Amino acid sequence: MSRMQFDRRAFLGSTAGLALLAGAPAFAATRTEEDAKMRVLFDQFFEEGLDASPQGATSLGLDKGARAAAKSKLNGESLADLAQDKARTADQLKRLGTVDRAKLSDGDKPNYDAVKFNLETEAQADARFKYGSNGGRTTYVLSQLNGAYQDIPDFLGSQHTLETKADADAYIARLDAFGGVMDQELERARHDVALGVVPPDFVIERALIQMRGLKTDPAASPLVTSVATRAKDKGVAGDYAGQAARIYADKVIPALDRQIAHMESLKAKATHDAGVWRLPDGEAYYQSALRAMTTTTLTAQEIHELGLEQAKALSARADVILKGAGYTQGSVGARIDALFKDPKYHYANTDEAKVQLIADLNEMVKAIRPRLPETFGALPKAEVEIRRVPKFIEAGAPGGYYNRPALDGSRPGIYWINLRDSAENPKWTLKTLTYHEAIPGHHLQRSLQQEADLPMLRRIAGFPAYSEGWALYSEELAKEMGVYEGDPLGELGMLQAALFRSARLVVDTGLHAKRWSREKAIETMSSIDGSPPSSAATEIERYCVWPGQACSYMVGKLTWLRLRAKARTALGSRFDIRKFHDAGLLSGAMPLTVLESVIDQHVSNARA
Repeated sequence: MSRMQFDRRAFLGSTAGLALLAGAPAFAATRTEEDAKMRVLFDQFFEEGLDASPQGATSLGLDKGARAAAKSKLNGESLADLAQDKARTADQLKRLGTVDRAKLSDGDKPNYDAVKFNLETEAQADARFKYGSNGGRTTYVLSQLNGAYQDIPDFLGSQHTLETKADADAYIARLDAFGGVMDQELERARHDVALGVVPPDFVIERALIQMRGLKTDPAASPLVTSVATRAKDKGVAGDYAGQAARIYADKVIPALDRQIAHMESLKAKATHDAGVWRLPDGEAYYQSALRAMTTTTLTAQEIHELGLEQAKALSARADVILKGAGYTQGSVGARIDALFKDPKYHYANTDEAKVQLIADLNEMVKAIRPRLPETFGALPKAEVEIRRVPKFIEAGAPGGYYNRPALDGSRPGIYWINLRDSAENPKWTLKTLTYHEAIPGHHLQRSLQQEADLPMLRRIAGFPAYSEGWALYSEELAKEMGVYEGDPLGELGMLQAALFRSARLVVDTGLHAKRWSREKAIETMSSIDGSPPSSAATEIERYCVWPGQACSYMVGKLTWLRLRAKARTALGSRFDIRKFHDAGLLSGAMPLTVLESVIDQHVSNARA
């Protein structure tokens, strides 16, 4: 999955960033005056969002020039900051209403529709629910996946670039602000607890393990060693190890201890109930989350049934391969589980073997590159790197995720793989994971979006059903490109991954709409896709804090496949898969309903 979910505060850019994208044309001759009006408005939205998100400036490579001061700051996380976010969303939606959609060109109508969908969805959630954030997409302020305690060390280590003394000083300033941000989160967490929003007991336990794992001897903390090592490597003079260690000991650890104490205090209030149904207005909250994440009007029951149908069809395909490999006894899930456990497919659980694993992943990326022109017209300029998830967050992190490249090219796209236990990554699963996170999956899609002729707001927008649906579609597309020829177990990896996403539809709706327990969800997931219980548990606990997000993958993939079949039928011999992909990718991430209108327009243009 793409670890950075769509967050307007974190990813809004600025008009200054336009200068960084050399070759991006000005308004095309076919654009209307209303297009120009809308794009100016979008630029204003960028500026307003970036003002509130210095981390967004860094993530996009825009923390320089007029925005250089942003590099020394972190995002505000207080109740007042949250209220300002909500007010800005409502105001932007009102201002978007001044644009006459009927007067927009065909090329800019999808941009309008995508931004309107996002603003409306967030504003509706903001107005109804008094807890959570990001338009209701983030349920708990603090969990094993949410919180500055996890995000900021990762952010400072992987996204805060360090080339000069000013960069190193900016790192120290951000580290100095870290404790204050954690206290702001604590304020919000206490506010939500007063409303009855308490994470499940197992989420609290997992978060506490990770919070305590961040505490270490100052000299050994990644927060300290990162700045000290990088400053030394760049020849930047100064006692950055000493400065960082003092801040870590005097400000970061005390703030972290306050969060730990808060989470400990919640144990007496927490229940083992896993779903958001138990929260205030919880059933409506989940349906709102499903709308935001799938960008459809599908109900929880419809999604649940869709998952069961897909699991049945995929199991039949997997059964054939398993029998061919000699696995003939038991259910498909049980046989896949046996294959997962077979040590002959495991890398050794050592750092040396994990280095080799990452080298092998790089070879997979290298091997598929020459096949891309057969299927795509446009290809990304940005490179992708494969890195190991930092050890101090791997316990609760997903199996793999992706960070987009910086707009200015200063940082490549990064495919992170979780190597906490090599047994969770058998060799036959790795091709599919790599195609999903790198190419032709997330890296290709997100890089093309950033490099496309789109308003900046649209170049960095994200819709899980579109982007995760694309990445899952890419797994099957890789099979069509021939990468599994002569590798039936590699193809089984693709089927198991699809079964995994089908299981997600079943268990996410089971948890949040059907009131399943954590244990029932783990058992159900393992029975469908054969994933080890430890891996299934991590996934289920993720769905408990990110309701609806897990449903975006398969709903999105099926939409991509349906639209491709629709275009192929309509165009017959004139159908060109490269042009189909370009039409869907170069228009940027969008709700699935908008994607359908874009493909319909592509078909109409191809017929003309």
